[in-house]
Amino acid sequence: MSFRAACVQICSSDDPAENVRITSGLIREAAGKGAQFVGTPENTTLMAPDGGAKLEKSFTEERDPSLPKFRALAEELGIWLLIGSLAIRVSDAKTANRSYLIDPKGLIAARYDKIHLFDVDLPGGETYRESNTVAGGLRAVTAKTPWGTIGLSICYDIRFPQLYRAYGRAGCFLLTAPSAFTETTGKAHWHVLLRARAIENGAFVFAPAQGGTHANGRKTYGHSLIVSPWGEILAEAGTAPGIIVAEIDPALSANARAKIPSLRHDRDFDVE
Repeated sequence: MSFRAACVQICSSDDPAENVRITSGLIREAAGKGAQFVGTPENTTLMAPDGGAKLEKSFTEERDPSLPKFRALAEELGIWLLIGSLAIRVSDAKTANRSYLIDPKGLIAARYDKIHLFDVDLPGGETYRESNTVAGGLRAVTAKTPWGTIGLSICYDIRFPQLYRAYGRAGCFLLTAPSAFTETTGKAHWHVLLRARAIENGAFVFAPAQGGTHANGRKTYGHSLIVSPWGEILAEAGTAPGIIVAEIDPALSANARAKIPSLRHDRDFDVE
């Protein structure tokens, strides 16, 4: 069964209510174009100036005001909705960077907490310490959909191919990677990383992204992508908010894996 998928690209601010309003409008636009599976980027409702500001505006899952709105929207539109990530308070000092897959009845089908946290010093003086205010996830998460099994991830995870190999071995035909890639790393690595994960595993890669200049002056790369199991770019955004749409045929994943059966050729080995 083929279906239509759409990535929502936004430039989130530090105003959660405004971010929900803008994102909801783009989700509606995507559904209006026939999308049955719609995804939003990492940090959908909040790109705060710093970790402290993010923590101050974050809630526990039970109290988060945006989640019921997105659940109701998915049910109203009758779509599968991937909220790329929300900052969910898990302690007095930290949040989880949590992705939600919501089914057409408005039920939460899966939750995924970002495993690999972005702690880096980039050329030009950019410094990020996600682990200062974020608790890393501990497990990979798959979810069943009417079209097959998908594997969930977030942004920096894309640099760790072993996660996606595990999803490939588990039979996932689609890998989600909602992101907020920096402009610097995006220009250098975004396309090649996403295409590589698709090719290695014979799976679609679905990557809604943040794009633009945010509250703290941070610039994200945009260029939301939908990539085929053969590594072809099926749809790509620019740098402005909007949506991209592509037809997804899960049979293409099986075809790619039959042509290049690398998942069956994996070997465990020791390094001396």
